[in-house]
Amino acid sequence: MIRTPLRPLARILAARDKGENPDTIERENIRRRHEAMRDKTRARAEGRLLVLGAFFLLAFGVVGGRMGALALSEAREPVASAPGARIAAQRADIVDRHGRILATNFETHSLYAQPPLMVDPVAAADGLVAVFPDLDRDRLIKDFTGKRKFLWIKKRISPEQKQAVHDIGDPGLLFGPREMRLYPNGQLAAHILGGASFGKEGVSSAEVIGVAGVEKRFDGYLRDPANGAKPLQLSLDLTVQTAVERVLFGGMKIMNAKGASAVLMNVHTGEVVAAASLPSFDPNDRPNPPTSGFDPSDSPLFNRYVQGVYELGSVYKIFTAAQAIDLGLVNSDTVIDTAGPMKVGGFRIGEFRNKNYGKLSVADVIVKSSNRGTGRLALHIGAQRQQEFLGALGLFEPTPFEIVEAAGGHPLKPKNWGELSTVTISYGHGLSTSPMHLAASYAAIANGGYYVSPTVLKKSGAQYGPRVMSANAAGQARDMLRKVVTSGTASFGEVPGYEVGGKTGTADKPRPRGGYYEDKVIATFASVFPSSDPQFVLVVALDEPSIVAYGEKRRTAGWTAVPVAAELIGRVAPLLGLRPKLAAGEKAGITLTSN
Repeated sequence: MIRTPLRPLARILAARDKGENPDTIERENIRRRHEAMRDKTRARAEGRLLVLGAFFLLAFGVVGGRMGALALSEAREPVASAPGARIAAQRADIVDRHGRILATNFETHSLYAQPPLMVDPVAAADGLVAVFPDLDRDRLIKDFTGKRKFLWIKKRISPEQKQAVHDIGDPGLLFGPREMRLYPNGQLAAHILGGASFGKEGVSSAEVIGVAGVEKRFDGYLRDPANGAKPLQLSLDLTVQTAVERVLFGGMKIMNAKGASAVLMNVHTGEVVAAASLPSFDPNDRPNPPTSGFDPSDSPLFNRYVQGVYELGSVYKIFTAAQAIDLGLVNSDTVIDTAGPMKVGGFRIGEFRNKNYGKLSVADVIVKSSNRGTGRLALHIGAQRQQEFLGALGLFEPTPFEIVEAAGGHPLKPKNWGELSTVTISYGHGLSTSPMHLAASYAAIANGGYYVSPTVLKKSGAQYGPRVMSANAAGQARDMLRKVVTSGTASFGEVPGYEVGGKTGTADKPRPRGGYYEDKVIATFASVFPSSDPQFVLVVALDEPSIVAYGEKRRTAGWTAVPVAAELIGRVAPLLGLRPKLAAGEKAGITLTSN
């Protein structure tokens, strides 16, 4: 900036020539300079005030706009989540093998209150208690008249309940949309489906998450928005599942059992077509987990076919016979001396009711269910080879069945596997497994010697795993199982037209603190059908059954589990597409006549 001099020489000289006072020129220039500086400073201050005023105007505008938006919006309960996180309420359906709905979503509403908006809190509390008798009137009044700005009343309500609350007419009672999980078949397949609950929640939506069963195991898939139109398809058959649960429930009641379980599995694909555990529950209203102080199996949440790990008794004898045949040690006609006494490790090995069968073929050892005969076969096999065989059948690890509870079904085996364990395990004592383990093991016998993993997902074609026994050994084992039904301990298991083969097992139930009950057993029947060309394996287990037949109390599987299994096979075999084989010459009551 060029500044004007206060005493310009030209003007000073001219003023002196004219006789004027040069100081006047200096004072005038000083005045003009001060006025220019003042005008500049004022302009700068006015500019700053203008900017500051604009800033405050904008700030107050934003605050006012936000306050207006909050005043017009619904109240929202604070949730612990990342800033800006969106609640994902969408969840894919679950269907059976034929596409029928097992689990789906249902639109309903939640009910919440904003006490500051209430007109008559006491009347509102009275009205809510009339609609929802489980609410505490005094607690509601305390919350409505206190300092709370928001509170949940019900996380989900029916359309009828919504209308009833709406009729109360208090503006402080508000509704929010809610998507909940619906199981239209009630208790059907409850232990497989498991159930769902709410995760993150707001007044306008809620996150649905799986808490058990396939709902939890496949939670990521079901919650993925990309799978909203792709339901999770299970191997279950809704019709067969219904029949299995109804027959099993009736059998449990007739046999006075504490609980029951059943597994129906395709021996070639490993697909579990039906699985039931009783007592059961409704996943639409899933009960709370049991508290301490009693047996977990007393809870309806307990899944008996994967979590119920027990010694299953003589159903294991067929594994010993099959392995001995596979190793070339015997065949089904080889004679075994089952006569007593027999002692192993200082312990006496006896027979049921102290019977003495004498010399029996290997097939008759299975038909008669001889402990000593099976034990002597096991001693020929040896502990090491026995462990390898049973391990190959998957009996030492939890089953890979795709529900979260299956991972908790750890088999129990002895720490020191000596001669005594080799003998007792050969007839099902000393090794504890679940009915699902047993079904997978019997499937290997039924399909010609291949292990198949049990699965809850629909498969296409055979899913054979590694070979665990030769086709010859598996074939001879199937023939023995058939003889058990036609002339052995499972005679009540015969179903006309379906050639059932199977093996019974009755094991004393262990006490929680060691030892065994004298009058409580786990009765099991493991079966394959049709025996000539097996397609399915069925395992039925009853917990503490007891009936009176021919004037005597019966607990063994032949009297309890076998009749229930036979009824099941008779019901479900036609539903599975299996046509009965009728003996040649039967005319089904048709009489030929002439005109």
